[in-house]
Amino acid sequence: MSKNIINGKTLQMLREKIESGLLPQWVLSDPDMYELELEKIFGRTWQFLAHESELPEPGCFVTRWIVNDPVLVTKTKSGEIKAFLNSCTHRGTHLCAADYGKQKSFTCPYHGWTFNLEGKLIGVALGDKVYGEEMKKEEWDLRPIPKIGVYQGMIFGNLDPDAMPLEDYLGNMKWYFDILLARSDGGMEVKGVPQRWVVQANWKVTSENFEADPYHVQMTHRSAKELGIAPKDPFFPGYGHQVVLENGHGINVITADATGRSPFPFQGMPESMWPMFERNLTSEQLELMRNAIVFVGGVFPNLGFISFSAPPLEGETNIYNYLNFRVWRPLGPDKVEVWSWFTIDKAAPEEYKEKSYLSYLGTFGPSGILEQDDAEIWARIAQASGGLMARDKELSYNNVLNYLMGLDRVEPDETFPGPGVAYPICFLDAVSRNMHKYWLELLIKDHSIAEGVYR
Repeated sequence: MSKNIINGKTLQMLREKIESGLLPQWVLSDPDMYELELEKIFGRTWQFLAHESELPEPGCFVTRWIVNDPVLVTKTKSGEIKAFLNSCTHRGTHLCAADYGKQKSFTCPYHGWTFNLEGKLIGVALGDKVYGEEMKKEEWDLRPIPKIGVYQGMIFGNLDPDAMPLEDYLGNMKWYFDILLARSDGGMEVKGVPQRWVVQANWKVTSENFEADPYHVQMTHRSAKELGIAPKDPFFPGYGHQVVLENGHGINVITADATGRSPFPFQGMPESMWPMFERNLTSEQLELMRNAIVFVGGVFPNLGFISFSAPPLEGETNIYNYLNFRVWRPLGPDKVEVWSWFTIDKAAPEEYKEKSYLSYLGTFGPSGILEQDDAEIWARIAQASGGLMARDKELSYNNVLNYLMGLDRVEPDETFPGPGVAYPICFLDAVSRNMHKYWLELLIKDHSIAEGVYR
């Protein structure tokens, strides 16, 4: 029984392992750890909800989740973005079940209470006749998400009223987001609705896969190399820089080879758009964007992104760039709902946008070749992590996972033009170790490990 308790000794052991570049495998499947993460990680960090382009006009809304909290995001008559717990204040019913739409108010299907876009209770069925005039409707408005923040069109929510401001949380990731989100006039737009699918995986595995692990490409996505989608060089995509950022964030700026130059500048985007990039980016940002062939990274804990270019159809040689954002919504220790947004520059030619969308579907869409590769591996990790041996907190022999790549061996590249700690290689575990350290920091925040039993 003692093997299943997360106490001060357990957390101290975790700290020692992580500082040594190791991670006990049980943290990927342990139910108690999962419950702790819901409170300490997802209850306190900024969570991506939507892009402003999904709410083009007053009255538009989308419904999202912060793990188990349903969220209703609205654009009010004045154009302000609001977010509420998507739950009627009368009996707690899931208020709006539609994914998106445009309307003036939301009526609960249970008893008919009605709320406007500002979350105000504006209608109670039979009102004064059943509640009397003494009921104060203003006390029964929708409950707002404690904190809302927007950066370059990206709308985030936070359940912690004392959380640091969004821009402070993003930190130096803003510099890289500006390359991806603010490079062209008008910014980016979401096309379609976010696609969703469920995979057997722990959320830390999926987050790490995007944010920190280009090393898996040479084996997991070997078929892409054989099909000619990716270079055959076994070191690809190790070229470039892996950048460690504050608060557990990270990004890989991948180049085609050791020269750092791209055979298709600006990820293959139309030359007609290049003057916009030059106008909207700094010279340092422009240099990275011109030469990188892939930007892939994440915002801790569960927002991943990839700026990728690929041919849209079999036999076509031209490549088309897209920006894919995705949220790994935990549904349990071994289950994740993937939310995937396709975004593209508003200013891109319409024909280019259509080809770009096909490129996304064929690679990182729910049935894309690269997505299928990853999902198979995530499930295998979940399957192998749920048994008695892998979950044993006291088993010392080979019961940890290896994050030793580059530890105390690869030094930062001080000449890299962007912010953060940049290492001159992407086959590295520096960002993974950074994620694990911040993950543990949040778990033990406001707690003394020496106290013994954690909760």
